[in-house]
Amino acid sequence: MADFDFSGLDPDTILNALETVGIFPRTGLLALNSYENRVYQFQDDDGRRLVTKFYRPQRWSDEAILEEHAFAHELANADIPVVAPIAFAKGTLLTHEHYRFSVFPSVGGRQFEADNLDQLEWMGRFIGRIHQVAQAKEFAHRPTISVTEYLDRPREVLAVSELVPQNLHTALFAILEPVIDAVKKQYTPTSAIRLHGDCHAGNILWRDGPTFVDLDDCRSGPGIQDLWMMLSGDRHQQQLQLETLVEAYEEFSDFNPAELRLIEPLRAMRMIHYMAWLSNRWQDPAFPRAFPWFAEQKYWEGQILALKEQLSVLNEPPLKLISY
Repeated sequence: MADFDFSGLDPDTILNALETVGIFPRTGLLALNSYENRVYQFQDDDGRRLVTKFYRPQRWSDEAILEEHAFAHELANADIPVVAPIAFAKGTLLTHEHYRFSVFPSVGGRQFEADNLDQLEWMGRFIGRIHQVAQAKEFAHRPTISVTEYLDRPREVLAVSELVPQNLHTALFAILEPVIDAVKKQYTPTSAIRLHGDCHAGNILWRDGPTFVDLDDCRSGPGIQDLWMMLSGDRHQQQLQLETLVEAYEEFSDFNPAELRLIEPLRAMRMIHYMAWLSNRWQDPAFPRAFPWFAEQKYWEGQILALKEQLSVLNEPPLKLISY
């Protein structure tokens, strides 16, 4: 079965899967904004608002998914506002036909405002609490952020991708290679802890404080990974935001200032990985519908420019904290 094959996941299959654990939706299934998996919101016959996630076949092993679930419950048990899967008699990871799925409580809220210093202070405090719990043990089945996964494999994907316009292929790799070389010299983390892994504004809901959702990309890596995506704007703005985050973070976890030099390498790794991810997923019909611009010349011209700008930033001194 291809890893993008959700073709058999029709409404009847979803409803039948839910009924195997005693859940009977009384509303329609509202598809949520998820492309790696298939995620649907609904209300059941008891009036509960729930979400079900059907996992992309062959992406994660059962052990890796269960480790994600265990981490979510570990955080929730520490009174950290993380959405954790519901445990049934069959466990948290359920199966129906050849699909694996889970059920979560549905939570509401508005999007986190990255330029709101009050909200950033909350975020620093809660990420500090997440990392306080995370350091208690290690992942056994989840990956670690590495240059192999985020640079080498993506470069191989992009080298043969038919989505890269032929007339821009040389220009893309003329900047991609020096960016990769610069990142490899700079990305030298000294420690790794369990992370949310994808802690950006889209995975945070705000209502009287943050709620963290979607641990699907949790993995091991430097703690700064869960902080740097909170930064936005110019260098001065990022400096102020970073000071706010770290001051609150240190109420619960020690911050390692040496990890500041990893921010821009991590940003570059995310940029390159994202291009390869879209290319790898292009055979999934959901991706051309959601990201039609990815196959356009203008997108790749923009990426070449963005990589040039990122190389320039990589050559600048890293952000520093006044308190260090």
